[in-house]
Amino acid sequence: MASGLAANKKLKHKISAAALLVTLGVVYGDIGTSPLYVMKSIVAGNGGMGHFDTDFLVGSVSLIFWTLLIITTIKYVLIALRADNNGEGGIFALYTLVRQRARWLVLPAMIGGAALLADGMLTPAVTVTTAIEGLKGVHINGNILIDNQQQVIWVTIFIITFLFFIQRFGTDLIGKAFGPIMFVWFTFLGVAGFLALSKDWSMLRALNPYYALRLLVSPDNKMGLFILGSIFLATTGAEALYSDMGHVGRGNIYLSWPYVNICLVLNYFGQAVWLDRNSHVTAFNKISDFNPFFQMLPESIRLGAIILATLAAIIASQALISGSYTLVSEAIKLRFLPRLHIVYPTRLKGQLYIPVVNTILWVACLAIIAYFKTSAEMEGAYGLAITITMLMTTLLLYQYLRVHHAPTVIALGTLIFFGAIETVFFISSAVKFLHGGYVTAMIAFVILAIMFVWQYGGRIRDDNTYRAEMASLFAYKKQLSELRSDPNYPTYTTNLVYMTQIANDHYIKKEILYSILDKRPKRAQVYWFVTVNVTDEPYTAEYTTDTYGTDYMVNVQLFLGFRMEQQVNVFLRQIVNDMMREGELPTQPQKYTTIPDRQVGDWTFVLLHEELSPQTQIKGFQKTIIQARLWLQRVTVSPAQWFGLEYADTLDETVPLVLGKIPITKLTRLSRSQVNAQAEDEDD
Repeated sequence: MASGLAANKKLKHKISAAALLVTLGVVYGDIGTSPLYVMKSIVAGNGGMGHFDTDFLVGSVSLIFWTLLIITTIKYVLIALRADNNGEGGIFALYTLVRQRARWLVLPAMIGGAALLADGMLTPAVTVTTAIEGLKGVHINGNILIDNQQQVIWVTIFIITFLFFIQRFGTDLIGKAFGPIMFVWFTFLGVAGFLALSKDWSMLRALNPYYALRLLVSPDNKMGLFILGSIFLATTGAEALYSDMGHVGRGNIYLSWPYVNICLVLNYFGQAVWLDRNSHVTAFNKISDFNPFFQMLPESIRLGAIILATLAAIIASQALISGSYTLVSEAIKLRFLPRLHIVYPTRLKGQLYIPVVNTILWVACLAIIAYFKTSAEMEGAYGLAITITMLMTTLLLYQYLRVHHAPTVIALGTLIFFGAIETVFFISSAVKFLHGGYVTAMIAFVILAIMFVWQYGGRIRDDNTYRAEMASLFAYKKQLSELRSDPNYPTYTTNLVYMTQIANDHYIKKEILYSILDKRPKRAQVYWFVTVNVTDEPYTAEYTTDTYGTDYMVNVQLFLGFRMEQQVNVFLRQIVNDMMREGELPTQPQKYTTIPDRQVGDWTFVLLHEELSPQTQIKGFQKTIIQARLWLQRVTVSPAQWFGLEYADTLDETVPLVLGKIPITKLTRLSRSQVNAQAEDEDD
C-alpha cells in the first residue's frame, strides 16, 4: 500500500506541459481574475476619473507589483510551498506539521480556516458579477442584451446556480478544459497589458518601491493607508495557491507562476497607462460600473474579452468551490467539524463533493448577490477575512521554521517581516468592515463557532470523563462466552456488530460492553467490533481480523479508500464467509431462509448515541458547549448513513455521557418512629 501511494505521488507531481496546463486551471483562478476589479476599486476609492494624476497611478501599480512580489512570490511560492504535509498544502496541512509544539496552535488554524471559507463565499459572487457587468450596454448584433443592473443580477444568479448544480456530477470533463482556457486568459491579459504599456514605457518606473512608499503619504491619495485595502485584492488568491499544491505539486507551481505573474503585472501596468492617458475624460464618470479593464480594450474585441473573462470567473469560482470542499474535508479529519456526507463523483482525489457544503455556499452566494447588487459593493466586503488567514499562516510558518530548527533570526525575522506587512493590510482593510466586511466577518464567526464547539467540546469530554471509558476485551472473554451459551436468555441475533475504535488491539469503549452485558444482555453467536480506516488511495478495499483465540469475538479493521463507499453491511458478509472458509468461525446454517444452503446468520448493528447525563458536574459554559456539540452530532450525518447501514437491521441505543466528578451523597435511613416524629412536627 505504501509503495503504491509513493508511486501515485510521484506521478501526481510529475512536471510536464500537460501538468502545467492543469496548474493554470486549478491554482490561479482567484488571483488570475483580480485584474477585473483591482484597478477599478483603486480608482473608485479615490473619487473616479479626473481625481488622480500620473504619480497616483505610478504609486498604485508599484504597490500592486511589490505586494505580489512580497506576499505571493516570496512568502507563498518560495517559503510556504516548502512547508508541505506529504505534498499537501494549506493552513490545515501546515497545522498538522506543528500541532505537537503547543496545544494553543489549534486556535490560529481554526481562525484561519474559518476566515478562508468565509472569504471564499464572496469569490464566485464578485468575479462573475464583475464579468457580466462588462456586458451592460454592449451591442450584440445591433441589440443590447443587458442594459440594467437587475439583468446583470439575474444572469449572474443563473450562472452561479448552474455552477453549483453541476458539482454533484463532478467536474472532471469540464476541468480538462480549465487549463487551456486559463492559458488563453493569462496570455490575453499579458498581451492586452503589453500593448497598452507600449504607449508609455515611463510607467515602468513603478518597479521602484520608492513610488509605492511615496503614494502612502501623498496628499493626492485621498484614502491614505486605506488604499492598501484595494491593493490587497491583487493577492487574495495566494492562500488558495498554497492550498491547491496537493493537486498539482510544488514543481508545477514553481514553473508556471513566473508566467502568470508577468501577465498579471503587464495588465496592471497597461491599465495604469490607459487611465493616465484618459484621466481627463470625465465622461467616464457617467458610466455605471466603470471598469478600466474592459474600457482599455478596442471595441472590436470587447465582447470576446467579456466572454473570456466570464469563463475565467467561472473557473475561479469552481476552484474556490472545490477548495472549500477540500478545506471542509480536512477540517473533518482534524476533528474541527462534525462528520458530513462526502461524495467522490470522479476518479480524482481532489474531486470531492459535500452536498450540505454545496447548498450552504450556493445560498450564501445568492444572498450576497441579492444584498450587495453590484460588484463595487461586493468589493467593499472582499479581502478583509483573507488578511486574517494570512496572518494565521504566518504565525504557523514561524512555528514550522522552529520545528525544523531554522536559525532564530530567520524564523523570527519571517514572523516580524510578513506579520508587520499583513497587519498593515489588515488595518487598511478594516475600513471595509462598515462597507460590507461585516458580512464575511459574521460568516467567519459562525464557522469558527461551529469549529470551536466541536473541537473544544471534544476536549472537554476527554478531560472530564468521570468513569473509565476504555475496557479490555480480554477481561470480558469469559462473560461473553457464557452469555452466548446461556439458555436463560433468548438469542438476540446471530451476529452482533458494534462500530468502534480499537485501541492497543484490544481496548474498546466500556459503554459497548455495558450495552452487551448490562443494559440488556444480548445473546449472540458472534460479537463483532468493527473499525473503519480511510486511506489516501482511492480504491483500497482491505481488512484484517483478530479473534483473540476464540470463535465468538472478532476485531475487524477495514481499510477503505477515500472513494469507497463505507458499505459495512456488505463487507462483513464477505468477511464472515472468508473466515468460515478458513475455519476461523463455525458456519451459521439457517433453517428458515429464502437463500438455498445459507450458512450465514442474521446481523444486527448497535449504534450508540450519547446524551448528556443530569449527573454531569461541569461548569455552565462547558456544559453549554457539550450540549451544542451533541446537537451538531444529531443534525449532521447519522452513523447509519456514514457506515452505509441504511438498509441493515440497526438498533439505536442512548448511553449517558457523565462528565465531571460526581459528588457522592450518602443517604441516612430513617426509622418509623423518626418519620412519625417529623410528621408531628410538621402538623404543629
